[in-house]
Amino acid sequence: MIDLSHSPVAFVTGLISGFMVSIPVGPINVAIINEGARRGFKWAALIGLGSVVMETIYCAFAFAGFSAFFDTPMIKAAMELVSFIFMLYLGFKYLLAKSVPEHVASVDRIEQRLHPHSAFMIGFVRVLGNPSVLLLWMTLVATFLAHNWVDRTLDDKAACVLGVAAGAAAWFFALSYAVAWGGRRWSPKALLYMERVSGAFLLIAALWMGASIVKHLHKREIHINMPLHLNGKKILTNSVPPGPPVP
Repeated sequence: MIDLSHSPVAFVTGLISGFMVSIPVGPINVAIINEGARRGFKWAALIGLGSVVMETIYCAFAFAGFSAFFDTPMIKAAMELVSFIFMLYLGFKYLLAKSVPEHVASVDRIEQRLHPHSAFMIGFVRVLGNPSVLLLWMTLVATFLAHNWVDRTLDDKAACVLGVAAGAAAWFFALSYAVAWGGRRWSPKALLYMERVSGAFLLIAALWMGASIVKHLHKREIHINMPLHLNGKKILTNSVPPGPPVP
């Protein structure tokens, strides 16, 4: 039986990441803003709910795929570096954006094939047809595991996935309410501002991850150079005691 009460850090990690990942303006946010102003809160919230379900599935797939990749310190350190670079790239990409993309080619293709009609299926299919969402969650899951924010236990993974669902739902429902309450579509300038704000948050997260990597390396260097005592003599841990004299 899964016990989520012992995994608060994993849940909060998922909650924050689910909320932040949902902020950048893409096909889902654009659909919620346009349809929410035209059809009201319920329709927009159902689009968000469909998106949340598919994002949660992608996150669960990512955890299933990365569960056995962190047995060696080398792989763990490499994934810490890759995740830092990827988050830095996304932060600058959104912060320096000149326009907001309303369509993704892969999403348009899968929508033409499946023809979603309900609000829930529109949100579900738009995330399903966007492979960058899966790539993003694979990178984030690698980050969580590499920094030990989420353990490889089933309880921690389930808590993180649940947190992702809660965080994403909180953003989409709040956006749906704001759009429905305003009763009009947002201007491209407002969407671009939201995109840049999300980029700033991602940059802050990337810098924090970078500082964590530097701190870890510094602690490792101190540990390597820490003096020990052997037979009353002070030596360094990275030194080798002299062997017997050669005759």
